[in-house]
Amino acid sequence: MTEPSDTPFPRPISGEPLDRLPSGVRPQRTPLVGQTVTLEPLEPDRHGDALYQTSHGSEEARQIWDYLPDGPWPSQADFDQWLRTAAAPADWVTYAVCPGATGTAAGMASFLDIQPQAGVIEIGYIWFAPELQRTRAATEALFLLIAHAMDDLGYRRMQWRCNSLNGKSRAAARRLGYRFEGIFYHHMVVKGRNRDTAWYSILDHEWPEIREIIKAWLADDNFDDQGIAKTSLAAAMAAERS
Repeated sequence: MTEPSDTPFPRPISGEPLDRLPSGVRPQRTPLVGQTVTLEPLEPDRHGDALYQTSHGSEEARQIWDYLPDGPWPSQADFDQWLRTAAAPADWVTYAVCPGATGTAAGMASFLDIQPQAGVIEIGYIWFAPELQRTRAATEALFLLIAHAMDDLGYRRMQWRCNSLNGKSRAAARRLGYRFEGIFYHHMVVKGRNRDTAWYSILDHEWPEIREIIKAWLADDNFDDQGIAKTSLAAAMAAERS
C-alpha cells in the first residue's frame, strides 16, 4: 500500500467537528469508592508494606512484574524507594487498590499519558496480587477508573497499552470493551529486551454501551452466595463488539 498523493484544493483540513470540546480537567488525587473496592491515592508510607508483601511473598506473586518495566526487587527497601518514584510524577495519578473485604492494598493502577486539552487519557501500570486477580473487585477497580475519566471528567479517548506478548493484559482489555488498534513494533526496550506494544482504546461514543454491560455484570444479582459471577463479561462484551 502506498501513501496517497497530495490532494488538490478543496482538501480536508481536519476530521469531523466536535459537539463539545474536552473539559481540560486533570484527574485529582482523590479516592474512588466502589461497592467492593476503593482506590486510594498512593501513599508509600501507608501502603508500602502491604504492596511489597502481596507482590513479593511468593513466586506466583513475583511473576506480576514479568511484563512491567520495573521489578521485582531484592528487598523491601529497594521496593520502597521505587514506590516513592511511582507516587511522585506530576503527570501521573497512581492508586493503591484496596479490596473492601480486607481494606488492605493489594494492587496498583495509574492514570497516565494525561492530555486534558485533547481529552485523551490512559490507565496503565496495573498489577493485582494473585488473590485479587479474576475477582469482582479487580474488575470494579478498572471500571471506576474508566468511568471517572469518561463520565466525571469528560475525556473522549481511553487508552490501554501493553506488551504484545502479555496475553492476560490483552484479554483484560477486550473483556472491558477496549477495541484493538494495532501493534507498535520495536516500540520500547524493557529490561534489556525488545517490546512490541499492543494498543487498545475506548472512545466516548462507544463508552455508554460498554458502561451498561459492565454495570450489569457488576450488579449484586449477577453473583451467587460464594461471590461467583453467573455470567461472563468477556462473552457479553464480545457479543456487543460483534
